[in-house]
Amino acid sequence: MTESETKHNELGSILIQKDAIATVARQSTLQSYGVVGLAPKNLIENIRQWFRKDDRFGVDVDFAHDGLVIDLYIMVEYGTRIKSITNSIVNSVKYNVEKTIGLPVRRINVHVRGLRISNMD
Repeated sequence: MTESETKHNELGSILIQKDAIATVARQSTLQSYGVVGLAPKNLIENIRQWFRKDDRFGVDVDFAHDGLVIDLYIMVEYGTRIKSITNSIVNSVKYNVEKTIGLPVRRINVHVRGLRISNMD
């Protein structure tokens, strides 16, 4: 499993770390309507977040031969339409990652890990 993608051109090489891609995907996700936060992928990531802030928390990036595969683990606001939220996230993350990083996004998987109720009144 590689931790970075290397692109070559006539002037040299460009090395893109997974953390950079995860940061762009994370910010795009958090700015989407209805998203109240990211969720841990598993128990280990949840424990690791207590000891050290991880920029890839809730985001998993893999390099495939024809583009990026991004998995997002989110918490959504109770009462919002989940399908609309996930469609908005996919479009936003795809656009921002391709525009910023310059690599094609092949697939984005959005995993809704829970609902959060903000206002009990």
